[in-house]
Amino acid sequence: MNDINRIILIDDEDEVRLSVSQTLELEGFDVTPFSDGKEALEYITPSWPGIVVTDLKMPRVNGLDILTGVMNIDADLPVVIVTAHGDIPVAVQAMRDGAYDFMEKTAAPEQLVGIAKRALDMRKLVLENRDLRRELDAGGELENKIIGKTQAMEKLRNLVLNLADTDVDVLLVGETGTGKEVVARCLHDFGGRRMKPFVALNCGALAESVIESELFGHEAGAFTGANKRRIGKIEYAEGGTLFLDEIESMPASVQVRMLRVLQERTFERVGGNDPVPVDVRVVAASKIDLREAASAGTFREDLLYRLQVAQVALPPLRDRIDDAPLLFRHFVDGAAVRYHRSVPSIGEDKLQELMIHTWPGNVRELRNVADRFVLGLGDPNEVGAVLCETDGEAQTLSERLACFERATITSSLREHQGRVGETATALGLPRKTLYLRMQKYSLNREDFS
Repeated sequence: MNDINRIILIDDEDEVRLSVSQTLELEGFDVTPFSDGKEALEYITPSWPGIVVTDLKMPRVNGLDILTGVMNIDADLPVVIVTAHGDIPVAVQAMRDGAYDFMEKTAAPEQLVGIAKRALDMRKLVLENRDLRRELDAGGELENKIIGKTQAMEKLRNLVLNLADTDVDVLLVGETGTGKEVVARCLHDFGGRRMKPFVALNCGALAESVIESELFGHEAGAFTGANKRRIGKIEYAEGGTLFLDEIESMPASVQVRMLRVLQERTFERVGGNDPVPVDVRVVAASKIDLREAASAGTFREDLLYRLQVAQVALPPLRDRIDDAPLLFRHFVDGAAVRYHRSVPSIGEDKLQELMIHTWPGNVRELRNVADRFVLGLGDPNEVGAVLCETDGEAQTLSERLACFERATITSSLREHQGRVGETATALGLPRKTLYLRMQKYSLNREDFS
């Protein structure tokens, strides 16, 4: 964790506030000053990486009110009370009520610096312990949801854990089948909104005339057939997470309205005029580069900027191919339970085939292959069909090499849709040599086009 050195300073006197701020900043602290306690409390979060220093006697919201407000936000956030000499009994009582420490206004500046350093050290320890506890509690379970041992997946899990407890909107980017909804659910399930709804909407699956009502709801009489008020997905997700899949398919008119939700956290139902406040975290997903879509004019650039405050890229399976055997075993075990079948043995040949396939459908394709494997089904378009059948007998080295060569050529032909020239280039073979190998293994380009 980075050094914790941030201080919220609350004092209604401009000269005092300026003087104390300068003293603390000269000692290397990052000071955020406030003249009003109410504004300061709205600024503080449970994960605030610092402490609070507040004057005791102030109009409107005094130091004791601030202490109570901070305790309600985070009981472990240190609050230092600054008081006049005659108010020391009150400050002592404030410490009994949870304040970290107090000091008199007439004390030397070095005293405040010392108190601040000790309070910040304690805050750092609290936040580190929270992070560790969250990782210990969630790590094992998260590994069963975001599966993989490669560095890319370790990085992804760490990123999900770091973002889960924040309310920042997240943009997930990845090819079809990479598990964007799984990651979105993990961001919800491992965060503070886990007890509230997780609401998913596929923007590409709805017609333009329907999606607006699905998202924002509508008032009675808003259009023909709207006989009563309907609550939309945004409102239904109150307090929780709204997952917008394939957001690149969202119509331009809806993008404008969605931008307002992200900016102001309010919206209007279709046919309504009254703004409806909403507390919702938005996780959006796209299978294309939204920057290119914005440049092409098909996606609003301002909406993109709002969404990509935190952007998470999901790697395709071909870029973490070492995870394929682990994922396959996991999916086979799950399929065996779902279909009430025994778990079939997985031979080395099967694992080799998994490693050389390019997986254009990513994890979703791998799961389908696992289902068919458990059910004993074959398909010429699936990986399992190009495996060498041994009928339980051991193969010689030359037979294994031939099996591997045939599977590699088959996979490349499928990737390049039967185009022999491109396949030969990808495999580093002369075209004539590839034709001879295809003839040897009875492979026809027409089967892959």
